[in-house]
Amino acid sequence: MSKILIIEDEEAIADLEKDYLELSDFDVTIENTGDQGLKTARSGDFDLVILDLMLPGMDGFEVCRNIREEKDVPILLVSAKKDDIDKIRGLGLGADDYITKPFSPSELVARVKAHLARYSRLVGGGRESNNVIEIRGLRIDKTARRVYVDGEEKGFTTKEFDLLSFLAENPNHVFSKDELFRRIWNMDSVGDIATVTVHIKKIREKIEHDTSNPQYIETIWGVGYRFKV
Repeated sequence: MSKILIIEDEEAIADLEKDYLELSDFDVTIENTGDQGLKTARSGDFDLVILDLMLPGMDGFEVCRNIREEKDVPILLVSAKKDDIDKIRGLGLGADDYITKPFSPSELVARVKAHLARYSRLVGGGRESNNVIEIRGLRIDKTARRVYVDGEEKGFTTKEFDLLSFLAENPNHVFSKDELFRRIWNMDSVGDIATVTVHIKKIREKIEHDTSNPQYIETIWGVGYRFKV
């Protein structure tokens, strides 16, 4: 049974999320403050974290940053704010997804299931010999889920690694932001195009020597992105 941690100060919302997730056979723990939520996330073996941004004690951005520094667990941000800047900031700190209040509980459950299914597929197949992609100083070890640039290892979040690997496995193919969102997040974009943009930016910062003139991931204006070989 997958274990879900909800960090949410509005008890009515947290209880509603918990009820729907438990109906789908998830084991759910609730914390109502940022400080306690971070403490529980650090000490527990959770499969996914649902994290509200506006929390007492410590805001969701800081909680997200601290969790990501220690754990490679999917993080789903929740906020009443609709501003792209909050979404961009949260994704930049390592979150995997962002959902805006109000939302239907069924949508939340669907997103949780999609992230858990993808994460399970990605980390569950370590019995094969290492599958490695190498090109112009960039080395992507798909089996170990590690990335090296000129021999130096770079830290990647789950979705950053997924996106980079997918593009590198399909060189010279132009993918739209909508298509990349469907492929990597396993759901329709429903206005979440900023998710892809932010992840591409973070990847470039880690693998490109000059982000203004990328040698790996090229922007095709008005269309999407292409991995150059």
